[in-house]
Amino acid sequence: MGRLSGFRYRDIVRILKKFGFDFYRQAAGSHEIWYNMETKKFTTIPNHNGDIPEGTLRAILKQANIEV
Repeated sequence: MGRLSGFRYRDIVRILKKFGFDFYRQAAGSHEIWYNMETKKFTTIPNHNGDIPEGTLRAILKQANIEV
């Protein structure tokens, strides 16, 4: 288990909201696009049951320009 394991959809949403992201629109399937008006950054997050894989979480944070 890596240090970014054990995060669920709700945890990711809470973190994104803390950094100024808001829900933008529904994407394909169960994915959502979130947008930050201040930084003009988009990020896509999956709305799935269970934990988000570490690689996916790293990609979300990289898109959002959030340091681990």
